[in-house]
Amino acid sequence: MFLGHFALAMATKKVVPKASLGTLVLSAQFADCLWPVLLLLGVEQVRIAPGITRVTPLDFISYPISHSLLLQLVWGLLLGGAYFFWRHDFRTALVVGALLPTHWLLDYFAHRPDMPLYPGGPKVGLGMWNSLPLTVIIEFGLFCIGLLLYLRAACSKGRRSYGLWSFVLFLAVVYAASLFGPPPPSVRVVALSALALWLTIPWAAWGDRQREAQPANLSP
Repeated sequence: MFLGHFALAMATKKVVPKASLGTLVLSAQFADCLWPVLLLLGVEQVRIAPGITRVTPLDFISYPISHSLLLQLVWGLLLGGAYFFWRHDFRTALVVGALLPTHWLLDYFAHRPDMPLYPGGPKVGLGMWNSLPLTVIIEFGLFCIGLLLYLRAACSKGRRSYGLWSFVLFLAVVYAASLFGPPPPSVRVVALSALALWLTIPWAAWGDRQREAQPANLSP
């Protein structure tokens, strides 16, 4: 899943309005940000296998550090702890930490049975990616819901909110291109391209700074 993770990050702003959207994106997409780094280091493995699912040609051979449920719980605990020591806000730190392993849950619905419960453990997945129409409906549906909830939580400080809308447009275009474009030429290209996810963190934070908490009596 791709857009669904960003959708959950945006929706979570409604729960913890003090948290930067950049922080929420970091938590929701931490696994996918860590994954290309581990790929380039040779710690985790993927291969390009066109046709393995209708949505992605990637066969995720091994990614226990970035994508196992157990390790995502650990990463969430570490990130939540770091946020608490930085901001001294226990409630927000708890939500930030809990958001991180939701990445595994969403991927469990999307992936074929390649999502490890723990390093060396069984792998599971419901295989939503075997249906392109279902994937598109779910991903863009979640994205629209997440964006709507974010808009209910944070209104623009002025007439312009180009940070947020450029961020939203970028995600939609990149995802559409990944769905309908050709398979990547090599695993190295996959890893280097995936490193661009790190840019979404400061981009989301920039867009969030152009907005402020939405008064309860205003519509989005």
